[in-house]
Amino acid sequence: MTARQDERLLDGPLLPVRCRRCAAEVMVRKSSWEQTSIQWNAEARRACTGLDDPHATCPALRSAIQEAALNGAITVVE
Repeated sequence: MTARQDERLLDGPLLPVRCRRCAAEVMVRKSSWEQTSIQWNAEARRACTGLDDPHATCPALRSAIQEAALNGAITVVE
């Protein structure tokens, strides 16, 4: 019997992105321009001033992620 490879890890690592407004740092992976995975930690949640809805993304952080993708700081896998 062979072990099946975990394909969830094939689209790239989570990389740190820091919000310019509150300095919260989250881990991010962009599988495409439309899909972004964000991993929050307790410290980032406490620091974020724009996270009113826990199921949404802070607009300032969203902007920082977009900028990181555009300047190559994080890879967009596509």
